[in-house]
Amino acid sequence: METKLTKLKDNVVSISMTIPAAEATSAYNTAASKISQYINVDGFRKGKAPRAVVERHVGVDRIRQEALEILLPKYLGQAVYDNKLDIITQPAITDYKFETGKDVEITFEVETRPEVSLGSYKGIDVKVEVPAADNNAFDKALEGFLAQHASMELVLDRPSNETDTVVFDFEGTCNGEPIQGGAAKGYALDLAHSNFIPGFAEQLVGHNIKDEFDIQVTFPEEYHDEKLKGQPATFAIKINEIKQRILPELTDEFVKKSSRFSTVDELKADIKDYVDNQRENIKKVNAENAVFKSIVESASVEIPQGMINREVESLKADYQQRLSYQGINWEDFVKSQGDEFEKTLAEDAMTRIKNSLIIDKISKEADIKVEQADFQTKIAQMAGAYGVGPQDLLKQFGQNPDFLSSLSQQIVNDKVRDYLLANNNIEYVEVKEKVEA
Repeated sequence: METKLTKLKDNVVSISMTIPAAEATSAYNTAASKISQYINVDGFRKGKAPRAVVERHVGVDRIRQEALEILLPKYLGQAVYDNKLDIITQPAITDYKFETGKDVEITFEVETRPEVSLGSYKGIDVKVEVPAADNNAFDKALEGFLAQHASMELVLDRPSNETDTVVFDFEGTCNGEPIQGGAAKGYALDLAHSNFIPGFAEQLVGHNIKDEFDIQVTFPEEYHDEKLKGQPATFAIKINEIKQRILPELTDEFVKKSSRFSTVDELKADIKDYVDNQRENIKKVNAENAVFKSIVESASVEIPQGMINREVESLKADYQQRLSYQGINWEDFVKSQGDEFEKTLAEDAMTRIKNSLIIDKISKEADIKVEQADFQTKIAQMAGAYGVGPQDLLKQFGQNPDFLSSLSQQIVNDKVRDYLLANNNIEYVEVKEKVEA
């Protein structure tokens, strides 16, 4: 087999190859025989019609296409291997000459992975900001545990405060018109953790049961409904109930009923471990991000527009799926985001692609490989997170190529980040305000 490579723009490579006539003829005959098994020809049983009869029945071009599908996996794979091509798209045939008894000449184009030029990725000095130790972290975590098991009691002798849960009826109007979905009866709202419009929950504080009143709010400029974004609204309120959270008494008996521990001391030891591990995890994530950011800034890579376009479409599909779960219409959402949305998607796509290419490049430079044990560890971690057995998880997803490919990439990402932490000089700097991980 003879091949000729021509590099085109945007990392596209054109490959021309010549396939020997004997191989082509054999594939052509196999294709004719295969097609004959699926067609009805008068006077012949399926699969028994001669080649000439099949040619008259379906046409020579149909058989040639089938023959190419037989030939290409072998010859395309050989061409990719011989020329050390790292392809990222399926090949597209651009031209071919296929005459029975002659060598086949075929040309196809394929997109290859962009080459990354790494700067320094080992031995660099990186300062990493981490949150200063919170002396109240343990108390907050313990209080959070107690809050999960708190009981709710009716309040009858005072107005609502900012930590209560209020049960109320409401009807909203905007510019004199009722707000679609802006009314409900017996709605319970935790005033300390409200996800309502800013300013809504605050105006429910200081009222008694059976109070009826109006509150005024303004919808955020980024609100998903075009008719309401940035608009003032009025909500008629009627308070039905006020409830306060009563924390349980922390005793050994309570701990036995509400956790896997037997004593208060055991519970407190576990919470302390959790708080310490959480801080270490924040340090690790901040360090990974800081080191990787430094490496990305020193690396260079030219990303083809076609690659960006495909990633943008993938991002859009992810967006649409998440929004559909929330009952938000995609077209309305896009309109609400304005003209900058497409630009933001393109920038996000470029970031994701660049990060992925750099991780792959480092994994090759550092000879990082995915072993069978890595798969077993990762699957065990995922199974634990889902609350199922590893074999059940494999049974559900193990035959899905996309799942295995994604799992492999996750393992590579983890191993590259661990490698970078171990091979660079990290100085941790405590800051008073918590740094987001």
